[in-house]
Amino acid sequence: MTDLPVTPLESFGDDRGVSFTLAGLSAIGPIADAHLASVRPGRTRGQHYHAHKGELMAVVYTDTWSLHWDTGPGTPTHHRTFTGSGAVVVAPPPNWAHAVRNDGRTDLWLFVGHDRADRDTHPRQVTDGDST
Repeated sequence: MTDLPVTPLESFGDDRGVSFTLAGLSAIGPIADAHLASVRPGRTRGQHYHAHKGELMAVVYTDTWSLHWDTGPGTPTHHRTFTGSGAVVVAPPPNWAHAVRNDGRTDLWLFVGHDRADRDTHPRQVTDGDST
């Protein structure tokens, strides 16, 4: 398998704005921490893998962005481009390096669930850009 699991999220919002329910939280086991992060236009977050743990990222977007990954050390890199607006959940398996690059003109938002005290985060570049 070389496709990184991506699940589109349905908006339950109304005229106040969007609202997404995060699906698949149990797929990575207990979540001890979660954080919200932005990715500015032209910047990248990620460029790492987790050797023993999963990670779950919800990406909320209103412009173009790309997901980059590999399936282990020495494997080819892959990417997928998203356009428009919406939200997806991305669940990289252990040892798969991953990065999110903002290719648009507006901030991109990530909600990331993992254990920040035991991040199990190791650098590995899958695209040009920033790290972590």
